[in-house]
Amino acid sequence: MTIEDIVLSRDRRGISKLRHHIADDFCDRAAQLVLDHKGTAVIVTGFYILTADAPETDGPPGAVAIGNALTSLGYNVVYVSDLHHLPMLQGLIGSNAKLINFPITTDDSSRLFAEDLIRELNPSILISIERCGINQQGSYRNMHMKDISLFTGKTDHLFTNHSASIGIGDGGNEIGMGNLKSVIPDIPTLTEPCVTTTTELVLCSVSNWGGYGLVASLSKKIGRVLLPSVAEERDLVKQTTDLGAVDGMSTKQEYKVDGFTLEENSAVVAELHEILTAEGISS
Repeated sequence: MTIEDIVLSRDRRGISKLRHHIADDFCDRAAQLVLDHKGTAVIVTGFYILTADAPETDGPPGAVAIGNALTSLGYNVVYVSDLHHLPMLQGLIGSNAKLINFPITTDDSSRLFAEDLIRELNPSILISIERCGINQQGSYRNMHMKDISLFTGKTDHLFTNHSASIGIGDGGNEIGMGNLKSVIPDIPTLTEPCVTTTTELVLCSVSNWGGYGLVASLSKKIGRVLLPSVAEERDLVKQTTDLGAVDGMSTKQEYKVDGFTLEENSAVVAELHEILTAEGISS
């Protein structure tokens, strides 16, 4: 069993059917890209749930796990999202962490904001996790094909022409899925694809799990456990929910991620730790 096997396990939406279209060791490749680009890491997350008028529980816990890992490796970490996610994210990352509000505005204004931000931060690596991306028609749509463009900052512009970027997604409509935009429509259980590409793509059954897989691969490569413990991951999900996020499947404020219970999420984290233990890697 590999890290990639674990993050694509328990697949309920058919995302694993895309696996043969990318490198089999996609988590390891993404981790190496991170390690090859020391400096400032920009992490983009936040997916708006239309029927609940709230952020979802998938994405932010994985973003925080990645951010904490990179901070411990000496990266300057900056989080980016839009106004619907800012209070929840700030509560998760703490007042000392840097969080930037990407405005929900026109395409031209969004592009200019992104260009200014890239010049200001000069990020060495960009990471998107569970962030809705623009489709071929120029709109942002959720898994039910409902238009959420009015509630989504056009953060895709941050990834335009950047030489080192990672997309993490589980449904087809997330930033990075543009890498597979020609084959995603072949899987009817997935949604209309985002067209924004990234250097590396991490596929996963739940985007948080893809984030944990990236951290597990980083841990394996540096020989030190950076992955949150089972208890820490449970607390992350619970805190995200308590701060107002909802489960993306039920659209209710409950301790679930994409319909998976705390126990089911914990099992994935435990399996990733087992791989690290088997490799002789300790904290």
